[in-house]
Amino acid sequence: MWQQRARLATIFGAAALGAWSVANIGARAQAPAAAPAPARYVETIPGTTVTFEMVPIPGGTFVMGSPAGEKGRGEDEGPAHQVRIAPFWMERTETTWDEYDAFAFAQSIAGAARSSASAPLPSGADAITRPSPPYGDESFGFGKGRQPVINIQHHAAMEYCRWLSLKTGRAYRLATEAEWEYAARAGKPTAYTFGDDPAQLDAHAWFLQNSGGRPHPVGGKAANAWGLHDMYGNAAEWTVDQYDAAQYGRVPAMTPGPVLLPSERRYPHVARGGSWDDPELRLRSAARRASSEEWSRRDPQSPQSIWWHTDATFVGFRIVRAVEEQDNLKGLRSKITTASR
Repeated sequence: MWQQRARLATIFGAAALGAWSVANIGARAQAPAAAPAPARYVETIPGTTVTFEMVPIPGGTFVMGSPAGEKGRGEDEGPAHQVRIAPFWMERTETTWDEYDAFAFAQSIAGAARSSASAPLPSGADAITRPSPPYGDESFGFGKGRQPVINIQHHAAMEYCRWLSLKTGRAYRLATEAEWEYAARAGKPTAYTFGDDPAQLDAHAWFLQNSGGRPHPVGGKAANAWGLHDMYGNAAEWTVDQYDAAQYGRVPAMTPGPVLLPSERRYPHVARGGSWDDPELRLRSAARRASSEEWSRRDPQSPQSIWWHTDATFVGFRIVRAVEEQDNLKGLRSKITTASR
C-alpha cells in the first residue's frame, strides 16, 4: 500500500492525495517520504503548437445525486448513492476550438498534398475518420480559438478522444458521469461547489443570466477548489454515459467507478454542467441532461450527421485521463455509425 501511495504522490504531489490518505491509511501510520512532483501537466498536441492543461483529481468517495429537498431537483437525480472514484486527471477547462480543429480540419491541406503526390495512406492517429463538413459556420458566429467547442455530437467527442490518445500515446477519454460530478463538487455536498445559493454563480459560470446570449472563452470565471474552470455553464459537457433516468436505482452502494457504457444508439447520452443558455438550476452539480433527436431537428440529411448537431449550440466537452484505467473503459470507442438509430 505504501508503494502505491508513493507512486501516486509522485504523480500528483502529496497535498492532492489527502482524501486518499485519510481513507486508506491508519491515523498513526507513518508514510515513507515521496519525491515531490508537479501536480498538473501541460500536453502539446503533436505536430501543433496547441496545448491544454490537465489537473489531478484525487480519488475518494462521495454521494452522487441530490437530496430530495434540493431546489430544482429532477427525479433522475436519485436515489442519492455513495460511490468510489479512482484518481484521474481532468482538463482544466472545456476543450477549445483550437484543440478540436487540430483533429477536425488541420489535416485537410496535408491530405490534399498527399493525394496529389500519390503518397501512401496514413496510419495510426492520422488515419482516423475526420468529421464530415459542417452545415455552415460550426462556431455559429461565436468565434473559435479559445472558445469552447459546441454543437458536436457524442460520437464526435469520443472520436476526438481516440485520435488524441493515438496522437499522444496517453489514454484520453470523456469523463464518466460519476467522475464528472465528483470533480464538479470538489469535495462539497451542496448544490454547487460553493454552496446552495445560486446568487454566487456569477463569479463561477457563464449562464443565461450573465452570458449575453453566447459562450465565452474558457477559463474566464473562478476555478473550483480542485482548479477546474467552467464546470458550471459556458458549454454543457458530454460524459461517457448513455442516459437512463432509472440508472441510479441500479447502482449498489460504494460501487467503484460506475458507468453506463454507451451502445450503438445515437440517443440519449448524458451532458452535465449546464450552459451559457441555461438557467441557474440546470447548473447544479447533480443536474443531468439527456440528448435527443431535437438537437439535430434541422438536419435535412438522411441519415443525419453523426458528427454535428444543428440545434445544440450549448453542448461541448472536456477530457480526462485515468491514473489506472478501469477494465470496462480500456480501449473504449464510439460504436455509432451512420446506420445507428
